Amino acid sequence: MAAVQWRSHGRNYDTELQRCRLEAALVDFGDYHPLKPIMVTDTKTRRGTRKGSTSSSSSSSSSAPPDPLSSMLDGTDPLSMFAAASASETPPMSHSSSTGDLGRRKREKEEEAVGPDFEPWSLKRGEILARFTTTEKLSINLFIGSDRGKATSQGSAVSEKVRTRLEELDDLEEGSQRELLNLSQQDYANRIEELNQSLKEAWSSDQKVKALKIVIQCSKLLSDNSVIQFYPSKFVLITDILDTFGRLVYDRIWTMCSDPRPLPDNFTVEDVNDTAKETCLNWFYKIASIRELLPRLYVEAAILKCNRFLNKSGIQETLPRLSAMVRGIGDPLVAAYARAYLCRVGMEVAPHLKDSLNRNFFDLLGTFRQISSENVRAQLVLQRVEMPEYLTLYSPAISWILQCIAYRAPESLLTEMMERCKKLGNNALLLNSVMRAFRPEFVAARATDFIGMIKDCDEAGFPKHLLFGSLGRSLASADPPESERLTILNEAWKVITKVRSPQDYINCAEIWVEFTCRHFTKREVNTILADIIKHMTPDRAFEDAYPQLQSVIRKILTYFHDFSVLFSMERFLPFLDMFQKDSVRVEVCKSIMEVFIKHQVELTRDPVILNAMLHICKTMHDSVNALTLEDEKRSLALLIIGFIRMVSFGRDFEQQLSFCVEARATFCNLEPVLVQLIHTVNQLAMETRRVMRGNHSRKTAAFVRACAAYSFITIPSLSSIFSRLSLYLLSGQVALANQCLSQADAFLKAAVSILPEVPRSISVEGKLRSSESFLVDFINSFLATLLVIPDHPEHGVLYLVRGLLNMVQDYTWEDNSDAKVRVYISALPLLAAMSQETYLYSIPKGNGTHVNTEFTSESSNKDRLLQIFPRLISVSPKS
Repeated sequence: MAAVQWRSHGRNYDTELQRCRLEAALVDFGDYHPLKPIMVTDTKTRRGTRKGSTSSSSSSSSSAPPDPLSSMLDGTDPLSMFAAASASETPPMSHSSSTGDLGRRKREKEEEAVGPDFEPWSLKRGEILARFTTTEKLSINLFIGSDRGKATSQGSAVSEKVRTRLEELDDLEEGSQRELLNLSQQDYANRIEELNQSLKEAWSSDQKVKALKIVIQCSKLLSDNSVIQFYPSKFVLITDILDTFGRLVYDRIWTMCSDPRPLPDNFTVEDVNDTAKETCLNWFYKIASIRELLPRLYVEAAILKCNRFLNKSGIQETLPRLSAMVRGIGDPLVAAYARAYLCRVGMEVAPHLKDSLNRNFFDLLGTFRQISSENVRAQLVLQRVEMPEYLTLYSPAISWILQCIAYRAPESLLTEMMERCKKLGNNALLLNSVMRAFRPEFVAARATDFIGMIKDCDEAGFPKHLLFGSLGRSLASADPPESERLTILNEAWKVITKVRSPQDYINCAEIWVEFTCRHFTKREVNTILADIIKHMTPDRAFEDAYPQLQSVIRKILTYFHDFSVLFSMERFLPFLDMFQKDSVRVEVCKSIMEVFIKHQVELTRDPVILNAMLHICKTMHDSVNALTLEDEKRSLALLIIGFIRMVSFGRDFEQQLSFCVEARATFCNLEPVLVQLIHTVNQLAMETRRVMRGNHSRKTAAFVRACAAYSFITIPSLSSIFSRLSLYLLSGQVALANQCLSQADAFLKAAVSILPEVPRSISVEGKLRSSESFLVDFINSFLATLLVIPDHPEHGVLYLVRGLLNMVQDYTWEDNSDAKVRVYISALPLLAAMSQETYLYSIPKGNGTHVNTEFTSESSNKDRLLQIFPRLISVSPKS
């Protein structure tokens, strides 16, 4: 049998490319525009048409081709269609739901009258609960409900109902309570929440008297200050119940007014029906019958908003009366928080009535002398509470009252307040609240005056460092006069640096760091850092102040984005050394890296920055262990990669390679970082080729071989098989482009050798998927590269192709898979391209020649194919 003669068809790629290109032609669109709507005229079937036959025609007013997007929509806009469908499917709103929505919108509108610049009580609530805690045991009286009201039948007389309700009210005085003792703070909060739920359940089951009794009982708890340190938190918990009660009563009366039509937003007393007015009056009469002053005051304040249903000026008349009632409360702390609740309710329902709020505050000033009375001192001795700690209990109440008064107040009011403080002997508690309540711009403009007043305060009652802390908060938000800034900083730091308690010191110093960073240079910031280190290092005091120290770092990073300036501070890195706890230290390093990546625009080679950032990155890297989550590893790796990308030594390629060698040793546990280093080195080799224009000298040739060696050594340390495969192929291509033929051959040979290790399934986003698609894609890329790989002088022609096909033959493919066939089919275009005299693509050299195979004649190319093609046609792949 004669031997088969294989002949290759010669191809001219340039001619084929020109023939396949699209011909350019001028198109005259006329009036046609793709965004212009197409006018279509439809001719419908006439009435006289025969049954069973239809005739229709459509003619376009324009000769332009139809718009494909419009034709797909059939003339309908999907957004309009969906909107119409949703409108048609929406059921009509019921009367009750519409009434509730109107009530809710009404409340939201009234609350918006205050404005978004007013800090609401809800933001202060969590802070108060976290700040004012106790380990003392607490007590509470729980309400035990009576069932006598439930037995009344619907047909009983009205007088019987009235008598029953009066008896229920008397139950509160007849022992319908149970006292719980020895409760922890959390247990106390849980019991209060139970009462809140009981209130809602009683209301929903139409037991209004029971709900009122629960509220009265809770209000009575505010007269108990046996555990005085917990009183601010108790006030927060109890007033939550009062707020709930006030909303329930108001919504009930609103609903009664909304039948048959809802009330307008700006309703008047004339719009309220008689039934609603009678119900509203009934509630006020019930509350007026409460015997004790404190619960009567709180409960009436809770439903203050309901006066709108009775009288146009009801709120305006009631607020002064309630403020005057507070004068009957003997305990100054209880009275202060009662006034705070009045201001809180007043700002919600009538923020324009500032006169009543001011009168409330001035009454409070009159009670300041009671704070130092004998009764108060005896109580503090009994509960073992120091006077400074006792004064801090007033801060939330006074601060809230002053915030309500100072809201959108003119600057002259601050001047008046400062004069009143001076008349009271610069009362530190009041002065502290004034500085925190008024706008920072007003306070900053008078910073020097406030410093003088702080100096004249008596430090025994309220520490001066707390006053400077409040002043520092205002100066961190607003700028004082430029000529006074250095004096202000010096005067404040004279007091701060003398604070002996490390915790008090760092609480105040952390506030003033921002003022220093805003207005001064690294010299002043470095001085403050040195002072902080001096105070916090003894006895390892920094271990209890990590949040404050982290805040110092954040504030410095906010204002110093030039890291050459930042790391030139002598005390910055020693300051970082105070973060001894691993988790905190890593968080600080991450925050520094995030700012560096965000604000470092230019590439850097500054040794100061590099050494410091390497130290920070090494700290993050060394925190990785076997228990570290993958998300955390990925986060750390991304930050380190961001740093590596910002490092550039310009034309000093050897220094860049040395940096990558050092980074590889430093970050060996983070695989994404190693991958990035390999990419950096490959990019470095290609940059060298660009600079030399493809003609390497002896020195640059040795350098690119060193880059190839770096990649060849690093790739095997990667655990991901596909990362190794892709990097072997990429590095081989880079080596080939730089005429490193032996290195390129080694990379590709290594890739072929590890192909059998590819698993049949891999995890992608937590799900197992077949690896065949990834493997086939890689082999296709690999085959495309083999076209320009020279044959090895010792291993014969196409030895890499043969090795790849041997691997494909021996690899265990999935059952019923055509991947093996697709690989063989992909090899055919490669062999066909190899048979051509001129290759489709090649690796250019600087002198205009190309790196191709060692065989150049037509007969040699055919000989290469004859050695490999029979293997392809003899293969019987599994199907």
